[in-house]
Amino acid sequence: MKRSERLIAMTNYLIEHPQQLVSLPFFTESYQSAKSSISEDLGIINDMFQKEGIGRLQTVPGAAGGVKYIPANSDERSESFADELANQLEDPERLLPGGYLFMSDLLGDPQTVRNIGRLFATHFANHSIDVIMTVATKGIPLAYAVASFLNVPVVIVRRDPKVTEGSTVSINYVSGSSRKIQTMVLPKRSLKQGANVCIIDDFMKAGGTINGMRSLLDEFEANVAGIGVLAEAEDEEEDRVVEEYVSLLQINNVDIKNKKIEVHRGNMFSK
Repeated sequence: MKRSERLIAMTNYLIEHPQQLVSLPFFTESYQSAKSSISEDLGIINDMFQKEGIGRLQTVPGAAGGVKYIPANSDERSESFADELANQLEDPERLLPGGYLFMSDLLGDPQTVRNIGRLFATHFANHSIDVIMTVATKGIPLAYAVASFLNVPVVIVRRDPKVTEGSTVSINYVSGSSRKIQTMVLPKRSLKQGANVCIIDDFMKAGGTINGMRSLLDEFEANVAGIGVLAEAEDEEEDRVVEEYVSLLQINNVDIKNKKIEVHRGNMFSK
């Protein structure tokens, strides 16, 4: 195999297996190449990952060591994407009753969702996360996008139990915005005791739903390793029941009468 061909094959394998330790013997056997050649190739790949601002290779020394691809976004790429997303959300045609914004088209675009997932994965890369949790339904594509870069499973909290999921744990919680008592459930087999869980959601007003998921995690004796939301409503800050979180975007000054919206970068860029 030519070096150019080997570089493409190795790069593709690493991208397809993020956060997974790959031994050097695996590459030498797969591509019938000397260890020194593989090491040089990995150096070239690492330089290009960092130059393009899409991550880096982490080297783990020792007999059981190898390399691991850590997906990441450079600050420049992250800020540029956030600003572009904010501009799209400032379209007055997106205004919905109650101060909500129509975001289904963005959450249905694979490239947009993938970029959002990479941003959150970059922020939570060092949080030792075992599982991504979200609540049905709009947070699901975001959760899977983040999980794909962190290489961890996804668990989905639902409002009603499904017979196909077996026995469940359910809790009642107070919705932060409507102040109504609601229910959420999670299958007993979803989480292991002591798991480190990252909560991902698409939109947060007062944070009642996220607070409910935290209470649900207490029932499993699991830990909240991080909370990420795509967009937060600034006007709910005084009544917010969630404090430790990161947001990609912050929605300010929603003027339904004059059809005006201001969207800025979230607190992710100040942490």
